[in-house]
Amino acid sequence: MRVVEVNHRESALMASLFEIWAMSVRATHDFLSHEDFEAISGQVPGLLKTVPRMLVVLHRNGEPSGFAGIDGDSLEMLFVRPGDMGCGVGKRLVTDAVTKYGVRRVSVNEQNRYAVGFYKYMGFHICSRQETDDQGRPYPLLHMKMDPLMVENLLTASS
Repeated sequence: MRVVEVNHRESALMASLFEIWAMSVRATHDFLSHEDFEAISGQVPGLLKTVPRMLVVLHRNGEPSGFAGIDGDSLEMLFVRPGDMGCGVGKRLVTDAVTKYGVRRVSVNEQNRYAVGFYKYMGFHICSRQETDDQGRPYPLLHMKMDPLMVENLLTASS
């Protein structure tokens, strides 16, 4: 497994990342209505193209198995192919995001218990709650920050 930063967002890669997004959301976001899934899916291609930094985990065969989008010190998106969940893909993406790109914050849907637990495991803690998502839909967001001690541990382990 290797992580690459993608600077050229070719359409074939963007189609693969959109497919990973859709499969991952279907596997982990059972709280989303069909209408909201469809509305959000219409926005994803633009977000994939415009997020400032894109990290992609590639299998040995070159196929992507997960990706993370970063804007400043915020992890804006992280999605893993369902068959690769629990295999270290997300952990590798977060570790690289924190140690190489300075990520310290993430916002996550409160109803996505898997993701909330994963981010807590990775060293993030909840610092605030927002009643709706950023589009005003009834999906509360948890704003989380990386514990400084965990940052130090990750930095030490990666050097």
